[in-house]
Amino acid sequence: MPEKQFPTCRIMGVDVAVTDMSAALELLRGNLEQWRGGYICVANVHTTVTAYQDESYRAVQNGSVMVLPDGGPLSKYSRAHGFPQAQRVTGPDLMREVLAKSAETGWTHYFYGSTPETLEKLGKVLAERYPGAKVVGMYSPPFRALTPQEDEEDVARINAAAPDFVWVGLGAPKQERWMAAHAGRVHALMLGVGAAFDYEAGNIQRAPGWMQRHNLEWLYRLLQDPARLFGRYFSTNLRFLLWAAKQKK
Repeated sequence: MPEKQFPTCRIMGVDVAVTDMSAALELLRGNLEQWRGGYICVANVHTTVTAYQDESYRAVQNGSVMVLPDGGPLSKYSRAHGFPQAQRVTGPDLMREVLAKSAETGWTHYFYGSTPETLEKLGKVLAERYPGAKVVGMYSPPFRALTPQEDEEDVARINAAAPDFVWVGLGAPKQERWMAAHAGRVHALMLGVGAAFDYEAGNIQRAPGWMQRHNLEWLYRLLQDPARLFGRYFSTNLRFLLWAAKQKK
């Protein structure tokens, strides 16, 4: 497990960073070269409960250079357990902040995941919103297991582009497992940001600010896609609440 250079709060076995957006950006700025070949996980209740139930996935999460608290309940739990400075740092917000700073820093970016259609939309949006951010590549892999040769070709393609950041949008837990399997092979810092590609491309809408501030973004997403998300949210949110309640005893 990589040695952490910042405080963490253990939540269901996952060492979640105690941070905020400003501190997270400073960590990226100060550790980018050291963290090349490593990866950052962006955790919510679903991924944390999954890690609690699956030892191998928990090892993937804790093997990252940093687990960020994307889900509001995670930072809330940290604040209630001795870390008043803990704040939510979402994947979509982090990606936007890093892109916005790229004109100043010269950071370069590669996008891996999603669909060709979404990547095409995303490329146009990024060029308009972040003209100083240099995108050196985008690739949508097949929605199936890759052959060893295809995987080697993907790695070679990424490394030839020489990005600073590889944004991975494969969805959890696939994206975290992909990053862990490619640690040390991909010569960039990998960040698993889930639906951030879709948000930025305009495929789905973020919850209003007041819902985000009150930890209700999950409800907004549920209302947008109830058939896919109801079972996941019901089971994992309930399990998290029951576990958190036990910690108070």
